[in-house]
Amino acid sequence: MTAVVVSANADAIDRAAAALLHGELVVMPTETVYGLAGDATNPRAVARIYAAKGRPQFNPLISHVCGLDDALKHAVLSPVAMRLAEAFWPGALTLVAQRRTESPIAELACAGLSSVALRAPAHPVAQALLAAVGRPLAAPSANRSGRLSPTHARHAAEDLGDDVALVLDAGPCAMGVESSVVAVDEAGRPVLLRPGAISREALEAVVGPLADPRGVDAPASPGMLTSHYAPRASVRLNAVDVRPGEAYLAFGPTPFAHALNLSPSRDLTEAAANLFAHLRALDATGAACIAVAPIPETGLGEAINDRLSRAAAAR
Repeated sequence: MTAVVVSANADAIDRAAAALLHGELVVMPTETVYGLAGDATNPRAVARIYAAKGRPQFNPLISHVCGLDDALKHAVLSPVAMRLAEAFWPGALTLVAQRRTESPIAELACAGLSSVALRAPAHPVAQALLAAVGRPLAAPSANRSGRLSPTHARHAAEDLGDDVALVLDAGPCAMGVESSVVAVDEAGRPVLLRPGAISREALEAVVGPLADPRGVDAPASPGMLTSHYAPRASVRLNAVDVRPGEAYLAFGPTPFAHALNLSPSRDLTEAAANLFAHLRALDATGAACIAVAPIPETGLGEAINDRLSRAAAAR
């Protein structure tokens, strides 16, 4: 059954807040992708998120807060993390930091780790919902685990059905890829755990060079499973041709007539916004494989290629 989709007006936000306070799940818009929101302080609600997504419980959830003051109730932020929060919050940045022992965020949301992943979203509907609930909201992407992240309300409704009380529809997401995730290691170095909607270059302009994670046995961050963001079709990367039985995802000018194009003008911001919707549409054609044109690694291309490599991973 498809979930109930409602326009994200003031009445709908109040209705969603009441559902969340009763332990139900709601799909909320953010500037990155639609999120599957539940009360982060309610272990039963958090468990319902995992169940609705079919998500491995060792993959931690991001808890959404109103802003820096709210975040400091739940985590100890280093000077480097504070600089990042001040520069990019509210916005598409998630910080992984030491969880305060007094934080009411459920341990299940942290997947048993001593850290917590926090984000202050910029979307006005998400901010209004957080204010109405008065609690942090755990909100991974509103899709079945490993499937394509939703950038339109209808995508979330199709994936989650009656596992959610309602879906707040605020139109397509502006950014189209998830938040960038940064932690600070014991030596005080910022570590890029997940590339995302804020480019490496923008982050490094604030805190200097970002380290890459090494030797992570269990995901310290959402979105770090190898096979992730996967359509039903297999995915072939860096394709410059189309083979029989394949659908084609283009980037820039293309000679192939039956293709979807992330950005005819090679605009990486446009490509990021179109990524999941185009993959979903090509997957719906029933093609056995989706061939993807080469994408540059600069700027948002790093996040796009990260998602595509996970979609192409063996599963």
